[in-house]
Amino acid sequence: MKHRPTVNRRHSPVHPPGESKGAWLTVLEQGAKLLQDKTPMKGFDAYVVGFHCAKCDPQMQMEAHHYCKVVNDDFLQCLIFDGNTPDANLIGLEYIISEALFETLPKEEQAYWHPHNYEVFSGELIAPGLPEAAEKAFMKRLVNSYGKTWHTWHTGRHDGEPGDSLPMGEARLMWSFNRQGECNETLKRNRNQAMQVDVDKKARDRQTYLELAHPQRGVNALANAFSHTEPLPGVEDADDASDS
Repeated sequence: MKHRPTVNRRHSPVHPPGESKGAWLTVLEQGAKLLQDKTPMKGFDAYVVGFHCAKCDPQMQMEAHHYCKVVNDDFLQCLIFDGNTPDANLIGLEYIISEALFETLPKEEQAYWHPHNYEVFSGELIAPGLPEAAEKAFMKRLVNSYGKTWHTWHTGRHDGEPGDSLPMGEARLMWSFNRQGECNETLKRNRNQAMQVDVDKKARDRQTYLELAHPQRGVNALANAFSHTEPLPGVEDADDASDS
């Protein structure tokens, strides 16, 4: 039997206000257990952790715990939480599509979808609990893919930056990081230490997929929002590639 790596617990940074569970909630939970195999939630068991930033405010950054359902080879849908324990809060959702599906979208729609190659090749996107070979194979499937992500609740950060105790305001379109130096170093270090992640090793292991990488739309979308950044091999904006 293959050893399944342990997943380090990551609690939510905020607990919403409210009274403790009443008897009616206990009855509801018991009923939900009876229906569990027949609900839309069945199959959301692919666990991936990365970092997001708001496209309208790139300094609003956070850890994002995705629980994804693989619908088919070209489409995944994910619920996003601020942790991986029973007290985690639902903060958003993400749809993930292949390059082939992305190319079928109108140009105005493509502007809502962020590229994934940096997340893969930097090693910052991880799949805790999967053996290394399985995680690497999963990341191969994400090369050249795109995500459309909306966050409805900014609960803060695990490194101490406060958030909202309840969902506030409009949903925010989120974006990916696409250069070294864009994601806050304290945010990354806090996640990596707590979850015992060797990002550099993951990045080295994924170099074998560099030959599969294509230029992507959206890599330069937030380029002017950050300074002192460095490009990463395998991550190129499609417009830059067409100009060269």
